[in-house]
Amino acid sequence: MAKALDLEEQEQLDQIKHFWKQYGNLISWVLIVILGGYAAWNGYQYWQRDQAAKAAVLFDEVERAASAGDLARVERSLADMKDKFGGTHYAHQAAMLAAKALQSKDKADAARTALKWVVDGAPDPAYRDIARLRLSALLMDAGSLDEALTQLSAPFTPAMAGLAADLRGDVLQAKGQKAEALSAYQMAWQQLSDSPDYRRLVQAKLNALGVDPQANTTANASGNTK
Repeated sequence: MAKALDLEEQEQLDQIKHFWKQYGNLISWVLIVILGGYAAWNGYQYWQRDQAAKAAVLFDEVERAASAGDLARVERSLADMKDKFGGTHYAHQAAMLAAKALQSKDKADAARTALKWVVDGAPDPAYRDIARLRLSALLMDAGSLDEALTQLSAPFTPAMAGLAADLRGDVLQAKGQKAEALSAYQMAWQQLSDSPDYRRLVQAKLNALGVDPQANTTANASGNTK
């Protein structure tokens, strides 16, 4: 015959029953929410990996088409990627690759459209900045100088600011605004201190405008020591 529970054990059992009766439903729902959230997170991670894998395949298609010079396939593959995987990095890389291929075949309008799509939608500031620089250069080549300046007027990341200032100087000089171009080149020269080769190019542009930035820097340094 089973032993009867002693008084202490019976009280503990009653407390557990009372606790579960009062909070059991709440605990169950909390567990459902936690487990459901975990399952959703796993599902999202799987979906992201699946999307990235499929986008990589389409990117390879764009890359092969660009290498072969098959512009019709480039544009078709890019359109598919934008439609199906427009939020991925692969899509923005593909658009910039397509723009380069299109530009090389004198399809500047299509190249600008591809770059504009990256500028408007890329979540990564680096992609946006590169696309804006390339788009601005194409707009300048097309004579759309004001549009080029509009692209260059928004702030750039520090890594791209010097390049943007240099290109802004080119556009301003093309507009005949020498003083503004000079100011842009001087800013570029200051911001490109970590890029000596590019800095020398900017310095040559300043020299052509009658300014030696190194002389100005030396003079300022001498004045500060007095």
